[in-house]
Amino acid sequence: MPTFEHVTLGQRVLFGAGKAAENLTAEVSRLGSKRIMVIAAEFEAQIAANVTTGIDVASFYDDVAPHVPIEKAEKARSTAAELGIDLLVCVGGGSTTGLAKAIAMTTGLPIIAVPTTYAGSEATNVWGLTEASRKTTGVDDRVLPVTVIYDAALTLSLPVDLSVASGLNALAHCVDSMWAPRADPINQALAAEGIRALNQGLPLIKDDPSNLLGREQALYGAYLSAVAFASAGSGMHHKICHVLGGAYNMPHAQTHATVLPYVLAFNAPYAADAEARIAAAFGTGNALNGLNTLRQTLNAPKALKDHGLVEENIPEAVRLILPAIPASNPRPVTEEKLEELLRSAYSGTTPGL
Repeated sequence: MPTFEHVTLGQRVLFGAGKAAENLTAEVSRLGSKRIMVIAAEFEAQIAANVTTGIDVASFYDDVAPHVPIEKAEKARSTAAELGIDLLVCVGGGSTTGLAKAIAMTTGLPIIAVPTTYAGSEATNVWGLTEASRKTTGVDDRVLPVTVIYDAALTLSLPVDLSVASGLNALAHCVDSMWAPRADPINQALAAEGIRALNQGLPLIKDDPSNLLGREQALYGAYLSAVAFASAGSGMHHKICHVLGGAYNMPHAQTHATVLPYVLAFNAPYAADAEARIAAAFGTGNALNGLNTLRQTLNAPKALKDHGLVEENIPEAVRLILPAIPASNPRPVTEEKLEELLRSAYSGTTPGL
């Protein structure tokens, strides 16, 4: 057992299908909050209305965008201040949670997160803001939601293709946690269980989108993935995807789902213990084979060119990404190798075949 320092973030988690409204009402009462801002994208307004039936809402706020543009963050902060808000409730995916975090970062307001996807942001103290096409991320305990309310029934409205992309985004948290800067045996164990749960749950969703067991397994796996990621830190995979998302306005989940196998193929031969853990979680003898099999089953996103990346931007992307790659990455990353990886991900060739 190596020497390590592990930090577990303090957070209340309530898990139960069909219990979101009941659990939210109880949490608002426990916290004694009176002026509540509910943040939800316009297309999830009805879900937010259903979840908040038991509480008084001062403001429903729907000006949400991916990667949290700084202008939208500042507008939301001003609204919260003007209304005297004392609690933020975010209902939705990573963009919604990200906006709540942006408000909390400068105000210190508590957050109750009610996820409707498998993004995992709700279980981390990581924030992200985009300004002038550059995404900046950081860590601040003020942005960690005090409570997360998981209700698999709320994910039933998530279409299969988005469920797949979001679930693979969660799986990317798990894989990155195996060799991120603060990787340790505890977050590796959480990540491995997250991979197992997602590998079990996502095919069930693909076969039957109304399968609540599959949704519960995916949500459970997504939570574990986020806890592991919050502890281990951001590795090579996430540095690549954060740059691509911020610089080229690429969709978050689909970008992560596409890039993942290329990073795994790049690092796995140089990280034998991590590779073995990932393979065991998939129930296969080889980690990349396990991931490729799952991706084939799910008909996962395959090429960055399908999600907005222009081939001419690859050299610039390499220059932006390279300085952000952690020195602790198991394999040295050169400009040439990174460009090769991005070109493969751009075209969609299957790594390992």
